[in-house]
Amino acid sequence: MGEQTRRLDAARERLRPIFAEIAAGTVAREKDHELPFAEVAALRAAGFGRLRLPIEHGGFGLDWESFAEVLIELAAADSNLPQIFRGHIAYVEHILAATPSERRSRWLERIADGELVGNAWSENGAAAVGTNATRVTRRADGSWRVDGRKFYTTGSIFAEWIDATVDLDGTTVTALIRRHQNGVEISDDWDGFGQPLTGTGTAVFTDASVDDDDVEPFTSRFPFQTAVYQLTLLSVLAGIASAIERDTVAQVRARTRTYSHGSAERVADDPQILQIVGELTATSATARALVLDVARAVQHAADVLGTPETEDAVITAELRSAQAQIVLTDLVPRAASRLFDTLGASAVRSGTALDRHWRNARTVSSHNPWIFKARQLGDHAVNGRTPEFVWSVGQAKVLEASAAEH
Repeated sequence: MGEQTRRLDAARERLRPIFAEIAAGTVAREKDHELPFAEVAALRAAGFGRLRLPIEHGGFGLDWESFAEVLIELAAADSNLPQIFRGHIAYVEHILAATPSERRSRWLERIADGELVGNAWSENGAAAVGTNATRVTRRADGSWRVDGRKFYTTGSIFAEWIDATVDLDGTTVTALIRRHQNGVEISDDWDGFGQPLTGTGTAVFTDASVDDDDVEPFTSRFPFQTAVYQLTLLSVLAGIASAIERDTVAQVRARTRTYSHGSAERVADDPQILQIVGELTATSATARALVLDVARAVQHAADVLGTPETEDAVITAELRSAQAQIVLTDLVPRAASRLFDTLGASAVRSGTALDRHWRNARTVSSHNPWIFKARQLGDHAVNGRTPEFVWSVGQAKVLEASAAEH
C-alpha cells in the first residue's frame, strides 16, 4: 500500500460517517432551503478544509488525485458542499504555491486551525469586462478599505475570510476580507433552480477593513488556478453522476409495479431497463475517470511549478479540464434525465426529489460556458493558439462606448 493510499484511507475513515449524515439530510435541506451551516461545521471540524495541507503543517497531505476522490464522494452525498468549498480549495493552493514568507506561514496556520475562505470574484452590475466596480482604497490613516458589491459569492456566508477581486487605481488586485466585521453584509439571495444551498449570493462591502499584506496583485496567483476551480466543479458533476447511479439502482430494485407491455414480469429483470441502468453506470465511471485524469494533470503542474516545465504543464492541465467539462456537461445532465426512463410516473413526485440531479448538474455545467472553451480547444488543435486561462464577465465594452456616446 502506497503512502497516498494510506492517507486517503485515513481521510475517508474520518470523513465517511459525516458524509453519511450529510446524505441523510440532503433532500430535506433542499426542500426547506436550509443552508448547510451544521454540515460545513462538521466537515471543518473533521479537517476537510486542510486535506491538501502537508502533514507537517497539520493537514492530511493528500495529492490532487486523492483529494478529487474525496470531493466526488462528498458531491454524491450533497452536490452543494464541494462547491461551497471551491474558493477555499483554490486559496489553499495559492498559499501552497507561494514562496516561503511570514504571511504564508500565518495562512498555513489559519488553514490548519480550520479557518475557511469564501469567494467573491464576480459582479453582476454595470462594470465592463475585465474591470471591477468594487474598489480598495487608502483611508486617511493609511489603512485599506473596500467598498462595493459582489455576486456569486460562493462559500463566503460560511467562511471567516472572503477572497475578493477589487480595483486598485485601474488594476485588478485581490483582497482577503474578514467576513465577521462591520461593513460586510452577505445575503443568501441566490435564486438559481440548482445548487440552491451554496450560499452563492450578494456580498456588500462598506468601508470594510483589509490587512496591509492581504492586498495582493492578481498576477501573483498560481498559474493553474482556472484548472483547480474547474476541477472542483467537475468533481461535483462526477458526484452527481454517482448519485444518479445509486438512486436509480435503488429505485429499480425496489419497484414492484410493472407495465403490461414491459419486457419482463419484474422491473429488475427488464432488459430495456437494465440497459439504461448500464448506461448510467458507464456515465458515472467515465465522469470519475475524467476527473481523476484532470487531477493528475493538476498535480503535475503543482509538482513542476517554478521549473522550465511549468508552462507546458499548466497548458496541459487547463486543456484537460476544458475537455472534461465539455464531455461531462453533456453526459451528466443527460443521465439525470435518462434515469426517469427506468421508472414510472411516481418517480416525478416531488417527494422523491430526483429532479435535483438534473437541476444541480445543469447549474454546475452553466459555469464558465463550455461552448467558448470548445471553440478555444478547436483553435488550439487547428491553429496552435493557446487560450487565455483567466477570463472575466461584465458589460461588453462596445456597449459601454455606445452608452457614453448617447
